[in-house]
Amino acid sequence: MTNRRSFLQQSGTFAFMSLLLPRLGKANNFFDKKATMPVGLQLYTLGDLMTTDAKGTLQKLATIGYKEVESAGSQKGNFYGYQPKEFAAMVKDAGLHWRSAHVGGAPFTMAQVMKMAKTAEDSTRIKTMMEKYKDAPKPLNLTDNYQQLADDAAEGGLSYLVCSSIPVSTLDEIKKAADVFSKTGEACKKNGVQFAYHNHVTEFDEIEGHRPFDYILDNTDKDLVKMELDLAWATKAKQDPVELFKLHPGRYPLWHVKDLDKNTMQPAEVGSGIVNFKRIFDNAQLSGMKYFFVEQDGAPQPLQNVTNSYNYLNKLLS
Repeated sequence: MTNRRSFLQQSGTFAFMSLLLPRLGKANNFFDKKATMPVGLQLYTLGDLMTTDAKGTLQKLATIGYKEVESAGSQKGNFYGYQPKEFAAMVKDAGLHWRSAHVGGAPFTMAQVMKMAKTAEDSTRIKTMMEKYKDAPKPLNLTDNYQQLADDAAEGGLSYLVCSSIPVSTLDEIKKAADVFSKTGEACKKNGVQFAYHNHVTEFDEIEGHRPFDYILDNTDKDLVKMELDLAWATKAKQDPVELFKLHPGRYPLWHVKDLDKNTMQPAEVGSGIVNFKRIFDNAQLSGMKYFFVEQDGAPQPLQNVTNSYNYLNKLLS
């Protein structure tokens, strides 16, 4: 039989453990969070560095602390002039993981692209981008080449293939986008890859009684078509990312972690602008987020800018 002294000792131990266990639980959650949320980068942020010195640039990203990358189109094509397996090997050799690739949804006319501009600064940024790519080889797009792009994603060992943009300025264009996404989602699924769509600001404009963002999510299979939510563009469109998570919980496995300058409302280093990242990251589980990628369109000093963004996020997540 337990005597009074041993009972009190045991009680004290239990009391101490009851105080300690919640702390241990929080510690475990902290380590789990850190382990499952490594910081990634959308390589578009780096401008010409990926076409002039892809290998060296990837190694510099690893030195900064980045763990994941998402590729983008370039003057040399979707994979910076490499075949998917070649680029995957280069990323792996740098100590990084290539998780996702951006590809175009359809060929754009200049008029269609300019409809995405909301300010004079937007127009300037878009014109600069179009001028930069005018002599680049015609890239593959999902409307015409969805099967080949799904095959390329599988060859590169990617988890996600993402539509970077597609015309959605008319209801007919929106319906065509949903159809293209459904076909691409099926092709990707057969290859063991998940398809997703990346938004800009225009997806939240009402077109003939519909918002493209809502129409696409409501008229595609939630398992075939996911979203890569660009946190800055959603914020610029006066949307609350957390409220968007609530509308379609679990459908946002990818994020673009981008900030906006409070004066110009143009992309800025993460943590230097108006986006409330802490609140958004606190709702990562509701979102279904698996990976996130820092992005800063038109970064003036790319390596320094992405270093500053990494340091902010590393501190935030700690």
